Amino acid sequence: MTHQPILALAPMQAVTNLPFMNVIGKMGGPDYYVTEYFRVHALYHLEKKILRSITENNTGKPIYAQLIGQDIDALVRVCKELEAYPIEGVDLNLGCPAPVVYRKDAGGGLLRKTEHMERIIAAMREAIPGKFTLKTRVGFEHEDEFSALLEIFNRYEIDLLTIHGRTVKERYQTPVHTDCIQRAVEQMSCPVIANGNVVDVSTAQGMAKRTGAAGLMIGRGAIRNPWIFDQIRASYAGATPQVITRNDLHSYIMTLYDEIAAHAPNFDETKHVQRMKKYLTYISQGVDEAFEHHIRRAKTAPEFMAICNDSLGNSSPIPIAPPEDSKIFCGFAALR
Repeated sequence: MTHQPILALAPMQAVTNLPFMNVIGKMGGPDYYVTEYFRVHALYHLEKKILRSITENNTGKPIYAQLIGQDIDALVRVCKELEAYPIEGVDLNLGCPAPVVYRKDAGGGLLRKTEHMERIIAAMREAIPGKFTLKTRVGFEHEDEFSALLEIFNRYEIDLLTIHGRTVKERYQTPVHTDCIQRAVEQMSCPVIANGNVVDVSTAQGMAKRTGAAGLMIGRGAIRNPWIFDQIRASYAGATPQVITRNDLHSYIMTLYDEIAAHAPNFDETKHVQRMKKYLTYISQGVDEAFEHHIRRAKTAPEFMAICNDSLGNSSPIPIAPPEDSKIFCGFAALR
């Protein structure tokens, strides 16, 4: 039987927060979590709302604290501060493709500043007594940059390398470069986790087979389908993965609605509906056009609830994967 990959939830800022972790943890959940990134700079203090993902996490699974930034002294200081918390390790974000981040030479922006990136990795490795991991893309402009990046990563005793198989400039709009991930698996002295375009069991198996990676990290696909981790486990165990119905999806949305509301410091119903749309952008993909159209336009809680009740209140199954022409999930069919 093929070895089951390690499964992780990809961190997504303002989305994969403590409430989301708590909800997905009750539905099987991943083998480990990674926090939203701590945006580190000279005057930075650990954000309480992200720290809660560590100190109040009830999933029972390990969690890594992710840092993003380019100030070496500040990053080292925060690494030492995190020693006081029950984390599995510290992860450095080298992949965020948001222009507001990379233009400041943080996240994916460090991939074009390789000398400074290497100084950061060296300093953090020295400062962290436990596990130190990296999450990267395969280059800034082009995947041809990846070989040089691998040489740098291999100079340091990192414990895990997670690779989103696109460049920074490709964002989420292309198929993933599985050949780059496979090359990392062959060349790195640490385990490699493959990330990008895993949306269902078929794409999970395709990614694992094409890359040989030790594990899979899933973000957008897990927001759309939080049962995906248990479905993947079932497939590797030779069992039939759970079929998800509209009633299941309705229950998930309502549970998420209540959990996020319970953690809101100053609950505002209208703002909460807008907050839920961050999740529904992914969840609605492939359900049906009417649901997607109406939920995007909901403004009040009663309107939001009515749309969910009308569209999802039955036992018909939802599509296993998003539409192949989805503008949110691009290029995943290449993994099948």
